[in-house]
Amino acid sequence: MTILVSALGVVVALLALLVAGLLRSHAEILRALHALGVDLDPDGVESRVPQLSRHRVPSPASPADRLAVDIVGTTPRGDAVNLAVVGVAHPTLVAFLTSGCSTCTNFWETFVGGAPSAPRDARLIIVTQGPEFESMARLSKFAPPEVPVVMSDAAWLAYEVPTTPYFAYVDGPSGRVVGEGAGVTWSQVVSLIEQALDDAGYERSDGVPRRRRRERGADRADRALLAAGITPGHPSLYGSVEAGPQIPSETAAE
Repeated sequence: MTILVSALGVVVALLALLVAGLLRSHAEILRALHALGVDLDPDGVESRVPQLSRHRVPSPASPADRLAVDIVGTTPRGDAVNLAVVGVAHPTLVAFLTSGCSTCTNFWETFVGGAPSAPRDARLIIVTQGPEFESMARLSKFAPPEVPVVMSDAAWLAYEVPTTPYFAYVDGPSGRVVGEGAGVTWSQVVSLIEQALDDAGYERSDGVPRRRRRERGADRADRALLAAGITPGHPSLYGSVEAGPQIPSETAAE
C-alpha cells in the first residue's frame, strides 16, 4: 500500500510538471502573438481586426497609378451615405480607422477635437469596417462631430487597405489615388502625403504647382528665342543653317 501511494505521488508530481510546462509554453505563445498585434480573446473587439501597424512608421506612398472610388456605406447611426470623392473639385483624404485598433486611438482623439488641416485643403473622411467588425459603442464615443464617418467593407476592399491606420489621398478632378500609406501620428501622415504630392507634381503650399513651374520655364525659353529673332518655323530650328542668331547669355540663363 505504501508503495502504491508513493507511486501515485510520483505520477501526480510528473503531471504537475507537465501542466506547468504547457502553461508556460502557452503564455510564451500568447506574448509573441500579442507583440505582433494579434489578440485571441474571442470577446475582444481587436481580435476581429488585424493590428499590423502598432509600431509602424509611414511607408512610401504609391504612385498615381489607380483610380479611386466613391465612399458608399452607412453611418454609425445606420443611415445610408454616399460620399463623392471622384469627379469633384476638391481633394479628399480618406482615413481608414477601426474602433478596435490601439494605434487608431491617436487619430480618433486628434479628430474629435475638430477636423485638422489636411494636406492641400483636402476634405477628411473616416472609413471604418462594417458593423460586424466594429464596436458601435466605441464608434459612438470616438466619432468626431465635424468629420464624416462611414462604415464600409466595400471601400476597404476597393482601396486594398493592408493595415490600420491607413490613409489614401484622392485627387478629385482626376479621380486618382495620388498618395497613400500608414502612419502612427497625424504629423507623420501629413509629411507622408505632402511628399507624395510633391513627387507627383501637385500643388505645393505656396500655391504654385510644380507642373506649372515647368511650364513657366518653357515660356521663358520661348521668350528668349523670340527676343533673338527665332520664330516658329525658323530654319535654325531644323538645322538648315550653319549658325542662327545667338540668344543673349543673360536671357538664356533664365
